[in-house]
Amino acid sequence: MTAPLRIALAGLGTVGTGVIRLIEANGAMIAQRAGRPIIVSAISARDRSRDRGIDLAAYPWYDQPEQLAALDDIDCVVEMIGGSDGTALELARKSLASGKSFVTANKAMIAHHGMELAKAAETGNLSLRYEAAVAGGIPVIKGLRDGASANRIERVYGILNGTCNYVLTEMEKHGRAFDDVLKDAQEIGYAEADPSFDIDGVDAAHKLAILAALSFGKALDFEGVEIDGIRHIMAADIGQAKALGYRIRLLGMARIDDGKLFQRVNPYLVPENHPLAHIDGSTNAVVAEGNFSGRLMFQGAGAGEGPTASAVVADLIDIARGDAGTVFATPASKMEPCERAESGNRIGKSYIRFIVADKPGVLAEITAAMRDAEVSIESLIQTEKAAEGSVLISMVTHDSRERDVSLGLAALSSSTSLKAAPVVMHLLSDQD
Repeated sequence: MTAPLRIALAGLGTVGTGVIRLIEANGAMIAQRAGRPIIVSAISARDRSRDRGIDLAAYPWYDQPEQLAALDDIDCVVEMIGGSDGTALELARKSLASGKSFVTANKAMIAHHGMELAKAAETGNLSLRYEAAVAGGIPVIKGLRDGASANRIERVYGILNGTCNYVLTEMEKHGRAFDDVLKDAQEIGYAEADPSFDIDGVDAAHKLAILAALSFGKALDFEGVEIDGIRHIMAADIGQAKALGYRIRLLGMARIDDGKLFQRVNPYLVPENHPLAHIDGSTNAVVAEGNFSGRLMFQGAGAGEGPTASAVVADLIDIARGDAGTVFATPASKMEPCERAESGNRIGKSYIRFIVADKPGVLAEITAAMRDAEVSIESLIQTEKAAEGSVLISMVTHDSRERDVSLGLAALSSSTSLKAAPVVMHLLSDQD
């Protein structure tokens, strides 16, 4: 057996300590599969005194993560610090510049700086691996980069945030309000004290941008992702969706339309006969549609110590085997920026929810605005009172241009009948 792969680990939170536990528990098996041992030769974190539930006395400790990049006896740096910039990015740059491979679970850093880091890694014939950055323990990165490499991916989409999926499925199962379920999610650790990155769709957008670059061979474009989250969804929306034969899921959706890149994170109404409609709780799932493979679906735990640490160590095993390869399946130097697709040109059905004054003529006002925008209405339902003096109206359009739906809603923007901004969600179809 050849010399061990010597790693330095920056960040000793849940996932960082999980990596150490996994290597200690499965070290012999890992060595057999990798062809050589993987050993932790250095660690770094902010607080030495914190009890992490694991004995770290045997590992050399460095107070500054950047010091790890300069160590002569390290082959690979593993970053578990987080954040798109700052210390994590500086460590990545210095590690690759000093000839060390790099493994990270940091989806924000890859989404914002992945092209720069990929070019540095490939120039130095180094590995840059990030399996744990997207969908936790699900091997979706490897599946798309390697397993589906002979295919042209037509579209990639899925449930990319476990917090949002937990909240939506709890609302669905128990008819509870968003705020109540979110509070429970925070108490059991599924949501952060400040859940904005999750529930506003930013976390899912980071992951979607990475999947799009990997699937289509185009330069990463996080800024081009249209983002909407779930904080505006009511239990009544979920009830209406169910009555129509749909379930609401926050989806990330990416595809190439006429040579242009479309990327969106948005709550969708998913048909009950679609596999994503049955992904419950904090589970993640990614669907990729290849021109020869057909539909591929990757499903599993999207976060947590064990699944995420498993993905990190799987990357380390690849590196130990000598698998450098390309970072995004296509060489970074060949990944050109792609013009952004205009979502207003997309055609499909939309679900629109209004909260309006409980008075005569409101329905006529809404339908007239949609008629004038050339939006045909498939169904329209007035439900229970939303508050004193107001009612909730839900409609589903026939296939319409999204721009026309927006024009119809813009015509209603000054109406005194509307008590809140309308909520729009799209219905998932094969044309999305």
